[in-house]
Amino acid sequence: MLSTPPGTPNPLPTDGRPVMSVSELNREVKQLLEGSVPLLWVGGEISNFAAPSSGHWYFTLKDARAQVRCAMFRGRNRNVQFQPGNGREVLARARVSLYEGRGEFQLIIEHLEEAGFGALMRQLEMLKAKLQAEGLFDLDRKKPLPYLPATIGIITSPTGAAVRDMIQVLGRRYPAAQIELLPVPVQGQGAAQQIAEAIALAGRLQRHDLLIVGRGGGSLEDLWSFNEEVVARALAACPIPTISAVGHETDTTIADLVADVRAPTPSAAAEIASANAAALREDIETVARRVTRALEQQLRHLRQHVQLVSNRIRHPREQLQNRAQRLDHLEIRLRAAIHSRTAANARRLELFARTLTQVHPRHRLGQAHTRLDQQAQRLDKSMRTLLQHRREQVIHASQLLHSVSPLAVLERGYAIVQTEQNQVVRRAQEVTPGQKIHARLAEGEITAIVE
Repeated sequence: MLSTPPGTPNPLPTDGRPVMSVSELNREVKQLLEGSVPLLWVGGEISNFAAPSSGHWYFTLKDARAQVRCAMFRGRNRNVQFQPGNGREVLARARVSLYEGRGEFQLIIEHLEEAGFGALMRQLEMLKAKLQAEGLFDLDRKKPLPYLPATIGIITSPTGAAVRDMIQVLGRRYPAAQIELLPVPVQGQGAAQQIAEAIALAGRLQRHDLLIVGRGGGSLEDLWSFNEEVVARALAACPIPTISAVGHETDTTIADLVADVRAPTPSAAAEIASANAAALREDIETVARRVTRALEQQLRHLRQHVQLVSNRIRHPREQLQNRAQRLDHLEIRLRAAIHSRTAANARRLELFARTLTQVHPRHRLGQAHTRLDQQAQRLDKSMRTLLQHRREQVIHASQLLHSVSPLAVLERGYAIVQTEQNQVVRRAQEVTPGQKIHARLAEGEITAIVE
């Protein structure tokens, strides 16, 4: 039974029964609701949305069978990341309350987000953070694409436009490659598992040089199979280089982040796979042009050589005359060479004779005596200089020693006082009256009694 707040007067009818006012009843119900129902999540569709100039939002959340009034105040709705409107499916974190003025049950919204999309985005961000922490997005683990893939595997839907576009591009740019389709569903229940199994099967068979995994464009829900963890881990474990080609250029899935290369579209993936082949075709054409030019140049050189040889063919008599003339020239050069060699040998003999004279023992002994005399003179001079220097050092040291000698101090009138035990007396306190002491002077020694 509802009670009346303390201090509130209740009008009593004639029969004596207590009666509450409507405002009292609504206030009591509001307090009961807010105190007994905790903060909760509610999902539904927005209708009757209103945003007056106060900045507060008022709307109704409904489903197929019921509806509830909602209010979201300005301090809370400024943090909402989307623009709500009629027909939007949302998730609301709210507390239960009652609008006392009209006695209407309502929800006070604390937090609002889009249903479906918002939940998917939260799930996607959590999985991204998990896989990134494990290093599945790191660039250093990504494999380079093969230069000329002989066999290309395509994992996609066999009925979509994406597979037709990829086959068309590969057939036009790289007809030498063998293309194998591994058909899988790309959306719907179980699609992610089948995509992952196809990737794992290709990795075990090892008959493809390159894998393209993808599909055409669509909504976040359509592309969700390529955001599943099972697909990401299959791509990370695949030993074959992979290209992810999911959706359009603005779509980015977890498969794009894990695969070795991310293509903005399926057609772009086919171009990336065949880019090396196109470059090779251009290189081959360039080399062919260079070889053709080199052959043409070689043929020109051969023609010139044949013409030169044909011009050198002459009559045998002319060849004999040329050979006779060459023999005469060789005889003249031989005579000149013999004369030159003889003169050079004579000069060498003369040089050897002079050298022999210089190295004769008599000549070398004279030089040795001269060097010995010079060394003796230098040694004698050095010894005299060294003795003079040593003598000066000894004199200086003796003078220095004498200056610091105690005897020099005694000569200036000082004395060294010692006890009978030969201990030097430095202070008067070290002796007592009647004690015998000895004083050493510059000349002699005296004995005294302390008074």
